[in-house]
Amino acid sequence: MLRAIVLALLALMAVAGCAGPSQEPLRVGTEGVYAPFSFHDGRTGELTGYDVDVARAVGEKLGRPVEFVEIPWDAIFAGLDAERFDVVANQVTITPARKAKYDLSTPYAVGEGVIVTRANDDTIHSLADVRGKVAAENATSNWSQLARDAGARVEAVEGFTQSITLLSQGRVDVVINDSIAVYAYLASTGDPAVKITGTTGQRSEQAFAARKNSGLLPDLNRALDQLAADGTLTRISQKYLKADASGATKDQAIQDDSGKVGSNTQLVLDNLWPMARAMLTVTLPLTAISFAIGLVLALGVALARMSDHRLISGLARVYISIIRGTPLLLQLFLIFFALPEFGVKISPFPAAVIAFSLNVGGYAAEIIRSSILSIPRGQWEAASSLGMSYSTTLWRIVIPQASRVAVPPLSNTLISLVKDTSLASAILVTDVMRTAQVAAAPTFQFFTLYVTAGVYYWIVCMAMSVVQDRLEQRLEKSAAR
Repeated sequence: MLRAIVLALLALMAVAGCAGPSQEPLRVGTEGVYAPFSFHDGRTGELTGYDVDVARAVGEKLGRPVEFVEIPWDAIFAGLDAERFDVVANQVTITPARKAKYDLSTPYAVGEGVIVTRANDDTIHSLADVRGKVAAENATSNWSQLARDAGARVEAVEGFTQSITLLSQGRVDVVINDSIAVYAYLASTGDPAVKITGTTGQRSEQAFAARKNSGLLPDLNRALDQLAADGTLTRISQKYLKADASGATKDQAIQDDSGKVGSNTQLVLDNLWPMARAMLTVTLPLTAISFAIGLVLALGVALARMSDHRLISGLARVYISIIRGTPLLLQLFLIFFALPEFGVKISPFPAAVIAFSLNVGGYAAEIIRSSILSIPRGQWEAASSLGMSYSTTLWRIVIPQASRVAVPPLSNTLISLVKDTSLASAILVTDVMRTAQVAAAPTFQFFTLYVTAGVYYWIVCMAMSVVQDRLEQRLEKSAAR
């Protein structure tokens, strides 16, 4: 009897051990602002789209729950390399360069390159006509390279939605992209300002991308083959693209009013609270925490910069030089995407706090140092004659006076930090800017949503300016006593 129980327990443990890995989430990286492939439903706010549904269907075939990680396209492969997620599902076109570096699945969407111009432009009909024209393309896409090879001057944008908007506005001459994306856009918006004037003669195949030798490729391919065989890919394609993803033509695109954009007023009203919530729960806390830590760091760096010890002073100079000499966005990317290559993986919000704190520390250090140096030397000498130590003089005599000098420039640093936090959307932080991008993606109403986001930033900065003025007045009264 005992032997039977032991054998049963061992069998259960073996089954559990075999089932365990299959229950691990499949982490999928996607933009979340690339309609109709990856975007948030305007009514429910749920992440949806062609690529999203295909990824969920693959997860069901594999028996694994799917977790989505939303990330801008330009950072999506960096996120994959940094193991922020397992695969990319975001219309990744199969190219020789990508096949050499990543595991690419069998195609789950097939299209061809098309040339899009303004409706009143009859000068472009083929790639030969693109030479000398201005094209709006994602900087890292294969279409961008194709446009350059054809002789176009490429203006880099974040994605297709921005490029087609620039074309509609007359700010660029042409957009080269996949037929699937273009037909879906025309079907959902009915935009009369643009038209397809030709094809590139290139077939495009979209696939999942995983890290090289990840071991995921056989399972992904098997699942996609099953989805193609049972008609799931076709049904998902018709749902979002209004055409067959294996090669739609313009005539196949079905016009559907259900996806068209509502009024701008309603769009703003629907997103007032989500954007306000992002401001209150993400942007302002990120600003406050980063500024507080940055001030402490800045004070230490300022004192180190003033030190008579050449090594300490030199290290402070190098730190300030690096912070002031490199872009804030680069600092964010280094902390979030580069550090995992050395085994240091930091979550989005803490990574943003670290980057912004270091940035504030570099700039505010010079403000604090100059404020301390503005205090007359006689103050130090008078305190020394009274027997005060250096630290006592610094904290009781110099710092209180220097703070009055430092308040205006430090306040400006704080106000600038509020706006700079919008860069955190590039490393997965869902702040006000990211919320506006998500809302604008399925509607293509970028101006309306971006202006609304700008109003939120403006209100917060104006409020901070009022507080700054009152604080300065109080400090002036205190100094006059």
